[in-house]
Amino acid sequence: MMLMNEQNRTSFLSEIARQLGREVRHVPAEGSNPVNQYPQTRLTDKTQDQLCQEFLEFASTQKVTCVLSRPESLIADVIALCERYGSSPVVVSGDQRLKELGITPALKEQFDAYEWDPSNGEDNIHMAEKAKVGLVYAEAGLTESGGVVLFSAPERGRSVSLLPETSVFVLRKSTILPRVAQMAQRLHQMAQAGERMPSCINLIGGPSSTADIELIKVFGVHGPVHAAYVVLEDC
Repeated sequence: MMLMNEQNRTSFLSEIARQLGREVRHVPAEGSNPVNQYPQTRLTDKTQDQLCQEFLEFASTQKVTCVLSRPESLIADVIALCERYGSSPVVVSGDQRLKELGITPALKEQFDAYEWDPSNGEDNIHMAEKAKVGLVYAEAGLTESGGVVLFSAPERGRSVSLLPETSVFVLRKSTILPRVAQMAQRLHQMAQAGERMPSCINLIGGPSSTADIELIKVFGVHGPVHAAYVVLEDC
């Protein structure tokens, strides 16, 4: 198939415009004004403490176990969750932030946890498939939906949160946002600044579920059966 050059493209689009009875536009049409500013204003009047409280309350209604943790108790809280959901095998994201918090070395010592390593290829996926618990670092929490946002990268494989029986998400309280509109603004700012964008962005709102079968909600049909959030207080 031949690629369309600029001259052919212009001719092609001009013919479509003629057939539709429209003038050819060389600049985008002005967008209509929104009816309201709901996406930008919903929940934005809340303090960070209030956002956190509503985020945890809503997530709890979605069968998510929620723990509000402090730096001095973070490791113990994470280990307790892993023990609650089967102890081992445990697979942990290769995210540098988990190492800096001391979570990765603690899980390796306690459970001989496997750390995701892009150089290991498909071995990573096989380990995630066998794991009882997968632990990742979340970029943000979304108050309105009770969900979390994950940015994928070579060392932060998607399988860590999708294949194990239980997904544990660690996030900072200060990163809890009102809703997805604020995350979109953050991504726009990243793009404008020329920052490298994540290869994949996942919005996760609790354990997998479906209500397709006789309208009965069933959990763990196509992903983790359990989900837990560990929200770290910023001190």
